[in-house]
Amino acid sequence: MRLLDLPLALATVALLAVPAAAKPAPSTVPLPDDFQPEGIAIGTGDTFYVGSLRDGDIYRGDLSTGKGQVLVDNTGRAAVGMRVDEARKLLFVAGGPGGHVYVYDTRDGSQVADVAVGPPSAFTNDVALTPGAAYFTDTFSPYIYELPYGEGGFGPPVAIHVTGPAGTSTPGTFGLNGIDATPDGSTLVVNHTDLGIVALVDPHTGVSTAIPVSGGGLVPGTPDGLQLEGHRLFVVENFADTIAEIALSGDLTSGTLVGTITSDRFHVPTTMAVKGDTIAAVNGRFDLGFPPPFGPGAPPGTSFDVVLVRR
Repeated sequence: MRLLDLPLALATVALLAVPAAAKPAPSTVPLPDDFQPEGIAIGTGDTFYVGSLRDGDIYRGDLSTGKGQVLVDNTGRAAVGMRVDEARKLLFVAGGPGGHVYVYDTRDGSQVADVAVGPPSAFTNDVALTPGAAYFTDTFSPYIYELPYGEGGFGPPVAIHVTGPAGTSTPGTFGLNGIDATPDGSTLVVNHTDLGIVALVDPHTGVSTAIPVSGGGLVPGTPDGLQLEGHRLFVVENFADTIAEIALSGDLTSGTLVGTITSDRFHVPTTMAVKGDTIAAVNGRFDLGFPPPFGPGAPPGTSFDVVLVRR
């Protein structure tokens, strides 16, 4: 090599040493047209699952690439709230009308269980997982259904009658909706859509206690999915197009509204899943029509997506 060629050679080496710019993560992740989603759960890494109210399909995708496909192809079902048990590779899905819940293997989508946890009149809406059980809210009656499970399989479901403020049930309105649990399973956290409140529920007695929230409360009629992250509670307010962030006290008995997450990409979000600093929210687009059994659903050809926002 001539000395004259050295600057060009060094520049070439420097250029090769600079890594290619990483492709930015998408701000929205598309779902199939007409999917009519409701629930979402995040599994291993950036893998997420979304269920369809229209037919119970389960879509599996990647939040970082935006790619995915239908994992479970159903007919005649509904998929509402959902959670993933990563250790056992299980996806728990509230089945909506009819009181059923479905459990799928996250590896191949095969059905592990179909359990009627409530009566035919029940509407299983959302699910919380604890070390020994899954808990499902019934939106049209004051009940939470417990489904014990472990290495030996599933136990018989137990109906927990919810009393106190969260147990308020008025015909024609949405009651119990979102649910989560403390890590040890000793306390459940729920919201009540019609009243616009959050509450603690003792899973052994069903007694509920409202959590007073200072700094501004939730919008009545809008609380939907929720997630408890330590002492932070995130609540989706669907028709308000917001996610409320509530800082809870050490014993979870009181809270302060510390933030309201908004996005011009929200179109009636229903549920969300929190992973690190990212919130993945599902656009239900209920403003275009409620799906059966509540209405005809959104017009044919409607697009749906998952919106990614920062905490």
